[in-house]
Amino acid sequence: MSKQPARPTALITGASSGIGAALARIFARNGYSLVVVARGEAALQTLAGELRQAHGIAVTVLPKDLAQASAPAELAAEIAARGLQIDVLVNNAGFATYGAFAELDLQAELDMMQVNMVTLTHLTKLLLPGMIARRSGKILNVASTAAFQPGPLMAVYYATKAYVLSFSEALAEELRDSGVGVTALCPGPTRTGFQDRARMQESRLVQGEIMDVDTVAQAGFAALTAGRRVVVPGLQNRLLALAPRFVPRNLAARLVRQAQERVGH
Repeated sequence: MSKQPARPTALITGASSGIGAALARIFARNGYSLVVVARGEAALQTLAGELRQAHGIAVTVLPKDLAQASAPAELAAEIAARGLQIDVLVNNAGFATYGAFAELDLQAELDMMQVNMVTLTHLTKLLLPGMIARRSGKILNVASTAAFQPGPLMAVYYATKAYVLSFSEALAEELRDSGVGVTALCPGPTRTGFQDRARMQESRLVQGEIMDVDTVAQAGFAALTAGRRVVVPGLQNRLLALAPRFVPRNLAARLVRQAQERVGH
């Protein structure tokens, strides 16, 4: 009997809920083995059990606080110790703070920069060389429509996502002939636990109909598979991402602030 080819393996950070969990389900449906990473082990184990039962795949659970500077190296060491090969890296983990920069907690802002930018960059640095050596691999970095303009009342968060978009596009060009693809997923407001953690439930930006995680995750997976460098799910979000090109930057910042102020302010 011929040996069955090994399943490709995707590592997904921030996989315990929201877009990360939705991406995990999509990769599982498409025959990938998974390595799932997040702070909450219980939620990861629940997800892993669901996916093993539904799809008969291997799911490795690696609980890790990605705000710790040591986390990426620890993850890489655990992956190597288990003999795992990462074919797709999904840098999804991220969070936001909400409010005037001068009034927000410094440690929360530093932790956000660590998770949203530094850990993403560090993990990519550690796992990319193997992909290049194999001339095969994909990286999906979850940015945001926030990447396209400054964001008063979420100043540091918007800046972190601008970094993710810029880094992803530059890296994609560097890797153009390497066999490794890089895609930046830039969703607009999406119905997840993100708003609760950022304490921005009263912001005008997240009122009314906003996108669901499954639609966003499917758009990201499709773009990654097709080799696209940037994807902004939803026509309205694409228009909002383009708009700052056509208005003065100070006006763009003012409009974003108005959109993000609390209802009634």
